[in-house]
Amino acid sequence: MQYLVSVIDDKTASATPEEMAAIDAFNDRLEAEGHWVFAGGLAAPDTATVVDNRGEAPLLTDGPFVETKEFLAGFWIIEAPDLDAALALAAEGSKHCNRRVEVRPFLTA
Repeated sequence: MQYLVSVIDDKTASATPEEMAAIDAFNDRLEAEGHWVFAGGLAAPDTATVVDNRGEAPLLTDGPFVETKEFLAGFWIIEAPDLDAALALAAEGSKHCNRRVEVRPFLTA
């Protein structure tokens, strides 16, 4: 089963060189153990554009869809046999990136 592990932060580009090295090592481990699907960091929320095409024409607005102090700073998509394994991996990811994370399973058909 696949899980989204969202990294939560309150400032952009805040990872120290030590944290980046720990994240790289964690990513290597995820890959070696077959948990790696994809991961990435995200630009600052003020670079976001919200697209709403539910009406007659698309409406584009600048900025994040929600104003909040904390935001999604990056993510991992991991493969794990169950939620317990995903939570254990997420706990390690949280430790390595020194940020809180949220874990959510992808919907299955």
